[in-house]
Amino acid sequence: MEITVAELGRMAPADYALIDLRTEWEYRNGCLPGAVSQPQDGSNETFPKNKTLVLYCRKGQISAEAARKLQSQGFDARHLVGGYVAWLIERIQDNEKALKTEESLRKKFKKTLFSQFTRAIRTYELVQAGDRIAVCISGGKDSMLMAKLFQELQRHRQAPFDVVFLVMDPGYAPENRALIEGNARVMGIPITIFETDIFDSVASIPKNACYLCARMRRGHLYSKAKALGCNKIALGHHYDDVIETILMGMLWGAQVQTMMPKLKSTNFEGMELIRPMYFVREADIKRFRDYHDLHFLQCACRFTDACSIDGSMASKRTEIKQLIQELKKTNPGVESHIFSSVENVHLGAVIAYKKNGEKVHFMDGY
Repeated sequence: MEITVAELGRMAPADYALIDLRTEWEYRNGCLPGAVSQPQDGSNETFPKNKTLVLYCRKGQISAEAARKLQSQGFDARHLVGGYVAWLIERIQDNEKALKTEESLRKKFKKTLFSQFTRAIRTYELVQAGDRIAVCISGGKDSMLMAKLFQELQRHRQAPFDVVFLVMDPGYAPENRALIEGNARVMGIPITIFETDIFDSVASIPKNACYLCARMRRGHLYSKAKALGCNKIALGHHYDDVIETILMGMLWGAQVQTMMPKLKSTNFEGMELIRPMYFVREADIKRFRDYHDLHFLQCACRFTDACSIDGSMASKRTEIKQLIQELKKTNPGVESHIFSSVENVHLGAVIAYKKNGEKVHFMDGY
């Protein structure tokens, strides 16, 4: 009933069918070649009975039960041991040559990635001479690309600055940490890893665990970066994150605000947060990833595999992404309009706004 990544590699592709049980979002962001998305329990009467069905989830827990169910229905079903993560690690181990990512940032992706990266740095004055920047790497496509862009920026720098490629391990499963370390080796990123017990700390919290985890992670990053002599931390939020945040604030937070390109820390004196990917589009990041056949960590949360795969865990950000895609069908410029809206706020045409923590109402001076 089980099949390993190595055993799968020895099978002829015509002899098996790959069934991806993860969410559609995970499937779209990377899957085994030729896999079909079935984000439920694998049940499908149209599956071929003349082929071996190889089911996989993220780490192999959900797929085992789904394979048993299909076997009871007469299918030759097996589940991939270790799931998608195991397959990713195997690919990294097989890739002995460092990918030519640097060259592509100077040529193929210069306009869409490197130029947009430097544009944000110039526009918002994100990097100055003498800076020591902690480039925070979560293991996903955005932060890994940001690290490569910083390496490229150092080669073209007009003012001297230093970087530390910082990875925080909040309690990752061993395979997730191995995946981050493997991708860093492949991409030539000299990472510095430090460990925390954040996952253990939030494990027993029934409500707002994700929010608390994010706050704790940010605090640990600031603290470690400062201890390493850094005055800034860089996060990999991109253009799409910005416009999604604007809409999320309006629709769920009842407020108009944006994700700022830089912020001074209120808890760590002298520290600043910067977002140099501010003008970089997510679609271009994916093109870079796919061009180099890179496979990154999508979600390293310890509790992901315990969650239902029926869509009930879909985030509000995913809903916003879907909403924007629908709006683009009739308004192709909707994304740039959302982005520009927070640069064109007319205070004389709003009911109220906050200034220095105080609410200012239009009736106050009417």
